[in-house]
Amino acid sequence: MTVTLPILEKRALSAPEFHALKDMPPELEWYANIRSEKTRRAYRNDVKELSRFLGITEPEEMRIVTRAHLLAWRTDLEQRNLAAATIRRKLASISSLFDYLCEQNAVLHNPVLGVKRPAANNNEGTTPALGDSQARMLLDAPPANTLKGKRDRAILATLLYHGLRREELCRLQVKDLQQRSGVQHLCIHGKREKIRFLPMHPMAQRLIDEYLEAAGHRDDQKGPLFRPVKNNITGTLLKPLDPQSVYTCIIRKYGKETGINASVNGFCVHSLRSTAATNALEHGADIGKVQEWLGHANVSTTRLYDRRKSRPEESPTFRVKY
Repeated sequence: MTVTLPILEKRALSAPEFHALKDMPPELEWYANIRSEKTRRAYRNDVKELSRFLGITEPEEMRIVTRAHLLAWRTDLEQRNLAAATIRRKLASISSLFDYLCEQNAVLHNPVLGVKRPAANNNEGTTPALGDSQARMLLDAPPANTLKGKRDRAILATLLYHGLRREELCRLQVKDLQQRSGVQHLCIHGKREKIRFLPMHPMAQRLIDEYLEAAGHRDDQKGPLFRPVKNNITGTLLKPLDPQSVYTCIIRKYGKETGINASVNGFCVHSLRSTAATNALEHGADIGKVQEWLGHANVSTTRLYDRRKSRPEESPTFRVKY
């Protein structure tokens, strides 16, 4: 018996597109397989930098790179006085590419594996955390009588009381405010599409309620929770906030108004995540629970926020008496 397959009236790819994808080099497949746009951009920049250093013009030329080439590149990075963490990240990007090439049988081994990387400071993270008084000052900085002020207060409280990444904050929808076991939770869509549920802090819940009441989009369940209050370019307000605008128009803005920008070197959005984690640990939170709370894949990352052993008031400095 002959089986006749149905003929599709409309195909998604044209014949030239089909053959172009069939012949795509694995180097380009590797880019396409990275889900995070931020990670894809960083990895692309690192590969471009290595390609410029080695004079590579075609993707396939990456397959003849040896350990000696990478050692020369590492030396160049060190001579440019780049931070150890930056050099480690660049080498990790190239290692990820070669892991994929090995998987696709394009190369026999990963030449990055034999390249020693700068030692990491695994004792404490470099992102600064705020003190309690500074956190309270930042929370009180936005005006309480304007829509933008109410939104910004709700955003700062969401970050400071829940330790979210700024991408996670911008991804929140109204429907992500959910009741679980009688307690209001935030449904967080984290890295690698992982979902976690965080009980809401009463202060953050109150400020979000005030913002939604003023903004009037509480019933728009599938819409973004935090939205622009004005848009001078397109006029479109029904869209999520851009992560960069959270940094420039909220964190840096109120950091400048409160003097935190000047007093805390390196103050950024991630500082609020660092502040939340540090504060929770200092007040007795279990580090395993904090790991789940932050969405860390490994507890060693969470330990970077554990600064209980480096409290200034417990330093031997203040035990010295003459």
